[in-house]
Amino acid sequence: MNINGYQQYKQQSISTMTNAEMLILLYDESIKRLTMAQFALDKKDYAQFEECIERTEKIIRYLSSILDRKYDISSNLYRLYDYFLFQLGRLRAGRDKEILIDLKGKITEIRDTFKEADKISS
Repeated sequence: MNINGYQQYKQQSISTMTNAEMLILLYDESIKRLTMAQFALDKKDYAQFEECIERTEKIIRYLSSILDRKYDISSNLYRLYDYFLFQLGRLRAGRDKEILIDLKGKITEIRDTFKEADKISS
């Protein structure tokens, strides 16, 4: 397989996404990383666990940084992202599977809400 061709395809794919599709992709990636963190925790692979949590934190920080503050929902999302970052810190410190499962569920709910809103607006 031509790696360069794949990279070009991937870049083109991303560049043609709508904002809503990109947002959903970021949520999907967060959910994927939390799932991987859960598996790593089960296997006691703490290096992989840390890597997955760190990547999730970066995504949540990015989502927080791109909020358009002129909309009322942005302040609610900002508080929610702040809560997620707090929970990720707790998760990192205690490696508590219940926190991980709860957090993954909340992020999934938000992703599903944005996905539904995108369907309605299309």
